[in-house]
Amino acid sequence: MVQFTATIAQFAAQGEKTGWTYIVVPADVAEQMNPGVRKSYRVKGKLDAHPIKSVAILPMGGGEFIMPLNASMRRAIHKKKGAMVKVQLQIDQAPLELPPGFMECLDDEPKAKKAFDALKLSHRNYFIKWMGGVKGEAARAKRMVMVINALLKGYGFAEMFQEQKKEREG
Repeated sequence: MVQFTATIAQFAAQGEKTGWTYIVVPADVAEQMNPGVRKSYRVKGKLDAHPIKSVAILPMGGGEFIMPLNASMRRAIHKKKGAMVKVQLQIDQAPLELPPGFMECLDDEPKAKKAFDALKLSHRNYFIKWMGGVKGEAARAKRMVMVINALLKGYGFAEMFQEQKKEREG
């Protein structure tokens, strides 16, 4: 486990990351935790005393990574942009849990199941994290339907959102 102190930052205008709140995982810390790796991976540990798991850190170049801090993480640590936070991290190799009922949905749609199984693990994880990223049962069910429909059309994660945007603009 690596330990360091970080300042909570926020992107101004940074394309898709505009407004994100995050901490920087310095290159030497990332190298100590996962030597030679320059692509995104999941970590677990603590922000101050708040436990975290299955959080992706994203490469930013030069060996540095960022770890986005979502609203629930910020509320749990009671800190905002500019605050210092004690960070303890290690690689999280636990497989992501499928949302309840998702496998049953895939079993009912063999074409979607075949498409899901053909995806690289990292691409399956995009869908899994997104479906599980809401608390309400109705919202999770709506997301599962979107994923099944996207898979039936042969869409990946990004294409699913592009199609949804086209439909809204319609």
